Amino acid sequence: MKSKTLLSLLTPIQLLQASFFLLLALTLTLHAILSSTSTLLLNQKLLLFLSTHRTLLFSLLWCTLVALLAYLSTRPRPVLLLDYACFQPDADRKCSYEVCEYFVRRSRRFSTTSEEFMRSIYLKSGLGDETYVPPFIFQYDYEAKLRSAVQEAEEGMISAVDAVLSKTRIPAAAIDLLIVTCGMFTPCPSLTTTLVNHYRLPDTVATYNLSSMGCSSGAAAIDLAGRILSGARRVRYALVVITESISLNWYFGDNRSMLVTNCIFRVGTAAALLTNDGSRRGGAKMELLRALRTHHGADDASYRAAFQEEDEAGNIGIALKKDLIRVAGEGLRAHIRILAPRVLPWAQLVRYAYWEVTRWLKRGGEKQHVPDFTTAFKHMCIHTGGKAVIDSMARLMRLDDRVTEPARMCLHRFGNTSSSLVLYELAYFEAKGRIRRGDRVWMLAFGTGFKVCSLVWKALKDSGMDPDNPWKDSIHRYPLKAW
Repeated sequence: MKSKTLLSLLTPIQLLQASFFLLLALTLTLHAILSSTSTLLLNQKLLLFLSTHRTLLFSLLWCTLVALLAYLSTRPRPVLLLDYACFQPDADRKCSYEVCEYFVRRSRRFSTTSEEFMRSIYLKSGLGDETYVPPFIFQYDYEAKLRSAVQEAEEGMISAVDAVLSKTRIPAAAIDLLIVTCGMFTPCPSLTTTLVNHYRLPDTVATYNLSSMGCSSGAAAIDLAGRILSGARRVRYALVVITESISLNWYFGDNRSMLVTNCIFRVGTAAALLTNDGSRRGGAKMELLRALRTHHGADDASYRAAFQEEDEAGNIGIALKKDLIRVAGEGLRAHIRILAPRVLPWAQLVRYAYWEVTRWLKRGGEKQHVPDFTTAFKHMCIHTGGKAVIDSMARLMRLDDRVTEPARMCLHRFGNTSSSLVLYELAYFEAKGRIRRGDRVWMLAFGTGFKVCSLVWKALKDSGMDPDNPWKDSIHRYPLKAW
């Protein structure tokens, strides 16, 4: 491991210098062997061949060194998570059931039937009384305007970025790559430009602004950063900011499939700082081992499972179709078929292959075998889309309450924070002190379209409670005995 770390620190020029030195050393050693008359340990024919074909021998040595140099300079670099931070709004933004009911009634924008429907959804949603909502909820006009959306996005992003830069002690000027993802809010200038301006980032910073990818965009943004970092020739730092702005996406209408989003989506933002600098391994939290994204948008049902559209009255909202759970299950099965051979231990792979062959021979007569992913991962941050989604995933993957505990508790404490939810779950594991060095962590997220994204991490150190952990003031109450 030390030699690998040392080689990752060398620049291509330094590797070239090392190769010349090694070539010189080999040449001198070979010359000493060939010219020695006192110790002839080699076969006379081999000695004769080497002495008469020195040009060929040196050419082979040179080609070997060039190939080694090419491998060392082009191999993928490690992708390290230096640290991350999750935004926790002020206490006056907390939204209890009473606050929701007060807002719905005083806004006078919903029919009595819709009010009763949202009440029933909220009471069985799994959300607690300490989730956070946008600032316009507490205003007198109850109308979401652009300034509310901008305020929601900026305060979350800047707070999270300030925290992660402070913890890693990396200056903003060192950031080479900035990725911001926000599914439903795309102002002009972009959110990346907002951060470039606020932190006075250098002119050479590369920026990517992702949108309309749903709850999977956080994992997708980290995957994008990882791909860029692993293929880079020099040391780089990537800042990934994951947020969602629900102010302008609050639905004021009576379409039941669109009213559900009002009940489960809440405010949340996270920022992560990644690097390909092998010398930072000692201070990094995790290493990204693998990422997988599957897109099932070619299927019409998957494409329209979560869809932004107008209702009969012209109100815009996100319609969550009735077959969303079925679509999520089918997408997860297809995703697992690709992921399983890459992460499962051999015993599970053999069993999985046996069941798949048996199922194929019987022409699908048996149910699809679900491998035990707890043998591959010590911890799982599964999609916190809602109580029904978590329960469906638990049934499909045969996960017990211990495995789904972080997702359920995260939904109760913070609600569905969309794309940042997997990092809030990771913060739960750290607050509990459950992650140990060498543990593998699986992050799994779903997105509109329909997309499934996986991130596989390896912990590089034992976890602990950071001062800015969003669970620091409530972790003692979790897990709940009843949910």
